[in-house]
Amino acid sequence: MYLYPIWVRLWHVINVILFIILIVTGLSMQYTGKQDYILVVSFARAVKWHNIGAILLTINYIIFVTGNIISENGRYYRISKKNFFSDLGKQLKFYSWNMFKSEKHPFPVTLDRKFNPLQKLTYVLAMYVALPLLIISGLGLMFPETVLNRFFGISGLILTDILHITMGFFLTLFMIIHIYTCTLGSKPSSLFKSMLSGFHESDES
Repeated sequence: MYLYPIWVRLWHVINVILFIILIVTGLSMQYTGKQDYILVVSFARAVKWHNIGAILLTINYIIFVTGNIISENGRYYRISKKNFFSDLGKQLKFYSWNMFKSEKHPFPVTLDRKFNPLQKLTYVLAMYVALPLLIISGLGLMFPETVLNRFFGISGLILTDILHITMGFFLTLFMIIHIYTCTLGSKPSSLFKSMLSGFHESDES
């Protein structure tokens, strides 16, 4: 079934490339000395490319949100309260036990349901909570004059930096887990091929 329109696939590829750039440059900024030690790239170059990547990621995120508003893709991110916790429990049970017994997926992919309950929850938290906080805190660090000087007696810049690093850590972890779960299709390469062709290969095939 055709499940991934061209704009989603292009956004996804660009997002991955930008995120890798931000991870590499972010780590370089964190652990590279301005003079003597270089982790991956020099500090000045890491700052430059981190800022460029951040601006492009922000533009790409605006495209993502806009695309979800004006297209039907946004419906996949709506969480229904009906049977939410029971469905989440079924999915957790499948990932932790049932899939190792070759049992059928409790929530197979359809045109009306692209994500299983656990995917939907994590994607919503990642794309509509963590990523906006990452972008906002990143812009605060890029333009420190916009950040509160102090908040509850603590430097606003330090709190912004902590928030940025924390969201970056969680989104990096999300990406690693996301790559792993992409190998759980009908074949290890099926879901990766879907991002190239736009067609989802049924888990039942």
